[in-house]
Amino acid sequence: MAKPTVADQLIAHLKSLGVQRVYGLVGDSLNPVTDAIRRDGDISFFAVHNEEAAAFAAAAESRLTGRLAVCAASCGPGNTHLVQGLYDANRGGAKVLAIASHIPSPQIGTYFFQATHPEQLFAECSHYAEVANSPRQAARILHIATQTAIARSGVCVLVLPGDVAEEPAVDAPALGHTSERPPRHVPDPEVVTELARLLDRAKKPMLFVGAGVRGAHDQVMALAEALQAPVGHALGGKEWIQFDNPYDVGMSGLLGYGACAEAMDQADLVLLLGTDFPYDQFLPKDTVIVQVDRYGERLGRRAKLSLAVEGDVDATIDALLPMLGRERDGRYLHRMLKEHASTLDKVVKAYTHDVDTMVPIHPEYLASILDDLASDDAVFTVDTGMCNVWAARYLTPNGRRRVLGSWHHGTMANALPHAIGAAASQPGRQVISMSGDGGLSMLMGELVTVAEHRLDVKIVVFNNSTLGMVKLEMLVDGLPDYGTDRAHVDYAAIAQGCGIPSLRITDPKAIREGLGRALATPGPVLVDVVTDPNALSIPPEITLEQVTGFASAATKTVLDGGVGKMVEMARANLRNIPR
Repeated sequence: MAKPTVADQLIAHLKSLGVQRVYGLVGDSLNPVTDAIRRDGDISFFAVHNEEAAAFAAAAESRLTGRLAVCAASCGPGNTHLVQGLYDANRGGAKVLAIASHIPSPQIGTYFFQATHPEQLFAECSHYAEVANSPRQAARILHIATQTAIARSGVCVLVLPGDVAEEPAVDAPALGHTSERPPRHVPDPEVVTELARLLDRAKKPMLFVGAGVRGAHDQVMALAEALQAPVGHALGGKEWIQFDNPYDVGMSGLLGYGACAEAMDQADLVLLLGTDFPYDQFLPKDTVIVQVDRYGERLGRRAKLSLAVEGDVDATIDALLPMLGRERDGRYLHRMLKEHASTLDKVVKAYTHDVDTMVPIHPEYLASILDDLASDDAVFTVDTGMCNVWAARYLTPNGRRRVLGSWHHGTMANALPHAIGAAASQPGRQVISMSGDGGLSMLMGELVTVAEHRLDVKIVVFNNSTLGMVKLEMLVDGLPDYGTDRAHVDYAAIAQGCGIPSLRITDPKAIREGLGRALATPGPVLVDVVTDPNALSIPPEITLEQVTGFASAATKTVLDGGVGKMVEMARANLRNIPR
């Protein structure tokens, strides 16, 4: 029996970690790895049509499962295609191993055909990227790369020359496995005591949360009740905190809505919980700010802090609650809830009158119906740009739905390949890609991937034939919208050509029936909806002179676009909150 190769050893190690598939595109220097997968028979090679999509798909799988996911590419142009998706994965906290196959090891440094330096290329978008120059080194690097990806929740890259992959393997080092659930990070007791002291002194504390509150919903609600504090969130925190939240005042940032910004402005203490919110222009400058995060390197890099607390949000709040002593009257909270309900009520009225007769179709109307019809545990993948706006305002979280986007990297074209990874790793679960026509056209070849694998993905195209967010940026800067309008394309016809059932909707009265039929159809379906390119317009009372740059203007702009079911929730909170 032939001795196992380095490639065989790689696949065996991935199997031991629970990996079920490798996303990628076959070719030359990667052939030893793909052949090892073929001979193994347990792990599958999931073929895509652009390696960029392989990295996005692996990122989505990891973000949904919490486990290590893997992508692979051949040398030179093959693995350079991975870069965009790996940046997204690393910044989004996905545990991804990228196998970047390399030119023959004797040719490294000789300007050989397709020569690159992958270990340099991937350094900025990974926690670890090293070249395996021998079977013994390959065994050790493989262990370090997978261990680091799991432990640090990010990307690691194994650069593997094709000739090394074909060599006989040597014994691997003892493989220590990092738990998929990291240990609870409990803060220093003295720091928690100081946090309690600051909160007891504050008369109007406000909580602003991000994705780091995942798994800590109950603790955040208990803290909000104890402090009688409004709770705002960043986009990354929406799916983890907005549901069952009687203290909700909306979202801040470029896509913000509701009374979140007002609550933050009026607060005398803002407690940042599990958020690495990048837009520091939305954070107060002369207010006491305290930040809680399990990753110490994030503390204080967005705002000047009065106190930094390194620890998990749930562990911090569990330690904090028994130390709080002050009684709260709730007047500040009630005022912010009233402002939140009033703001949303005014906003919604602009998009509830005769909207089902307006042509071109209002994208808000499409998003609201999609939210109504989607399953309670649906996975939404959302393209960067205007689809981010519709997802932020119209998708209703419930603790079981997931919403994936390129929240930290902000790249176009992420929705469809994210949906590929979601569907591949979550069979039987409804997966909906909210694709902009700009994003879909950028990686349109992945429609073929969906068709070939018969993935149960519903692709809803918000087709406005323009780069809407870019157009808005130009408008706010006082520039003519140059280069933003795109060709009018029938994506339903393209999908049909790829073998995907599809329909095209131009009449708003056909949306509910068409979407319902698509969602009920097994397998892939594309729904091409022609939407209004001017749906996002600046409210009349706000002039260009009153805003300074896009960051400020965008928040005011999206307040004029509706917020789905959130207005009902805001009204209920206002009625039911104890005071």
